[in-house]
Amino acid sequence: MSVKIKLGLAIIILSILSLSIGNLDFSWFDLLRGHRESLNVLIVSRIPRLVAVILTGVGLSIGGLIMQQIVHNKFVSPSTTTTASSARLGIMFAIAFLPQQSMLQRSVFAFTFALVGTLMFMWLMQRIKFKDVVFVPLLGMMLGSVIDAITTFLALRLDVMQTLNGFTIGSFTLLIKGRYEMMYLLVLVIIITYVYAKAFNIVALGSDYANNLGLNYKQVVMIGVLIVSLNSAVIVSIVGNISFVGIIIPNLVSRWFGDKVDSTLTLTALCGALFLLVADIISRLIIFPYEVPVSLTIGIIGSIGFILLIMKQVRHE
Repeated sequence: MSVKIKLGLAIIILSILSLSIGNLDFSWFDLLRGHRESLNVLIVSRIPRLVAVILTGVGLSIGGLIMQQIVHNKFVSPSTTTTASSARLGIMFAIAFLPQQSMLQRSVFAFTFALVGTLMFMWLMQRIKFKDVVFVPLLGMMLGSVIDAITTFLALRLDVMQTLNGFTIGSFTLLIKGRYEMMYLLVLVIIITYVYAKAFNIVALGSDYANNLGLNYKQVVMIGVLIVSLNSAVIVSIVGNISFVGIIIPNLVSRWFGDKVDSTLTLTALCGALFLLVADIISRLIIFPYEVPVSLTIGIIGSIGFILLIMKQVRHE
């Protein structure tokens, strides 16, 4: 049995478990008997949450993988550069100036700011000669912290801090029918990533190599930036901030199965979905019937994993 099939089966089993967990009364036996209440719980609450968890896991892991290819660094992701923090800044402006904003309007603001923030980071990277494997993500996190500080300051001045707090902590608690549908934009992101998978492979080898092979290096990098920005904007504006998935999953997959994007993309997506499913289930069960925000669970696991990855890299060098 191949690894992809095993991962797929694990996701199916955990998906059934995820659909079974929650505060609202739900029973598979009642559902089979045709009870309307159980069907409503499944359609309105459980399935939207499950779809959001899986798409978020896939989106975060793929976004991290693309970011690592175009920046040429294994320790960067939207959460360790300016992408996610810029998306939150965009959401803050949407909340402040469009009090009755829709999910689409909020996502547009987030995407615009995420795109500008990512381009700013890429521009800065091109002008820095010292590109140590640890220095680049540290610089990204410092710049992200500056943007977060600006976001907090403006949110306090504009009196929208309380509303903004909902987007700084990643959680699937409030995702029900009618509040998650923008997540399906991530399907478009996934499709485009598959189309350009081989191009991202070549881009990772550098501009000279890519140009010699007849590939438009700048165009592919720009497509990667657009994918990462849209990906982050949708996730941050609907789920909130979730860190480390985009670093941990691509690194683990590359260690086990190699660095070729076109051959490991599906594995990265499946591992990302599986990881977030496990984290979400733990978050829902650890103090049941209450929930711990999933970003808290992932933050603990991810920060430990991130430190271990850096220590291994430093030791290797």
